[in-house]
Amino acid sequence: MVPFAIAGIVAFAIASLVCWLADAPTAWLHTSLTGLVLGAPGLSTMIVHDRHRKRRRALSHPAFRVEESS
Repeated sequence: MVPFAIAGIVAFAIASLVCWLADAPTAWLHTSLTGLVLGAPGLSTMIVHDRHRKRRRALSHPAFRVEESS
């Protein structure tokens, strides 16, 4: 899911730039900037979720092995 979040953040960044350069209505610019800003905590949440996925899977499926990295 992380690549989708990154793609969404990039899309909102491009939309913000286009709205700013094209002198689009202010609501459009605010909407694209809001999507850009709210994408950052969503991305960090997904990264943490993915980091802990293997450990959760090992707890629910005993046959799944997790190797500790040092």
